[in-house]
Amino acid sequence: MSSGDAYDGDVVRGHVEDQHLIVLGEEHDDLERTVAIPGPVSIAPKQPDIFTQAVTTSGGELIDLGPDTRGLIWLSNSRVGPLDDVLEANPQLNWVQLPWAGVDAFSELLARRGRPGLIFTSAKGCFAEPVAEHAIMLAQALLRYLPRRARATSWDSTFLGISMYNKRLVIVGAGGVAREIIRLVEPYRVHVTIVRRSGVPVPGAHLTVSSDQLRDVLPDADVVIVAAALTTDTRNIIGREEFDLMKPSAAFVNIARGALVDSVALVETLTSGHLVGAATDVTDPEPLPDGHPLWTAPNMLITPHMADTPEMTAPLLAERVRRNVAAYLAGRPLEGVVDPSLGY
Repeated sequence: MSSGDAYDGDVVRGHVEDQHLIVLGEEHDDLERTVAIPGPVSIAPKQPDIFTQAVTTSGGELIDLGPDTRGLIWLSNSRVGPLDDVLEANPQLNWVQLPWAGVDAFSELLARRGRPGLIFTSAKGCFAEPVAEHAIMLAQALLRYLPRRARATSWDSTFLGISMYNKRLVIVGAGGVAREIIRLVEPYRVHVTIVRRSGVPVPGAHLTVSSDQLRDVLPDADVVIVAAALTTDTRNIIGREEFDLMKPSAAFVNIARGALVDSVALVETLTSGHLVGAATDVTDPEPLPDGHPLWTAPNMLITPHMADTPEMTAPLLAERVRRNVAAYLAGRPLEGVVDPSLGY
């Protein structure tokens, strides 16, 4: 998703059952049992019908933002300053639902405003299916040399193409996107290694290692997909040393956040002919300016942060809102709880 206000409009089509399902991952062990004292709910900055219906069909009392508001559905990923102002002016809030799976745009606010009695939830897991679908599409496009084919202006008789069957896949990250990728690649008999902060095994993965073992598993990878949250610890987690460890026939995909990858190192790697290719739905900087070297790097495929679109994500976020409002009113743990100290 782009960083704009995709949910500020009033025209959103589709229903969650028509396309995708939410992929629930692990919650933070020390936060998942936290419940909030229920009360009236507000939606801001605007109130598209799909979200007002999500609140009301769950039995929630929807009111204009004010001193009686206890739960807040915040539908803008770009208006961080106004949310900060809202939190300062409304200390009675005890639950805030954020709009995207990644909350890096709110990281400073979370660190500053996090306090006992205030629960932040995100959309993590909501958009896993469309993003995982896009990640696999990008990986297969690289293995089949589509960047080269798409740019060709004459018949190319060179036989090039790598099958995904029985290959080794390394996924950096262990959230909903990673888990959905595992499910989708099962027919390809792919050997999946997950790299995550804790190293706790992920169901369906053949191997799970901790982040400090990333460099140990890269040399054998045929495909590397980055699907991690952007935090202080993961910024530039893939740089020149990591690219050098990958074999020349490997394909690299970033489906998460641009700043997880050193863009200069990526350009240098592709220019040197190392890697079969790279594909990214996210860039650093973003939007990627005209003339940036990534646009013309050899065997590079870029999609403009559109692994999911509002038509895909609005019904999924509305379903997260519906379920969380129902849990909120019943005094049950909420889905997608964010740990402000970790940033996801």
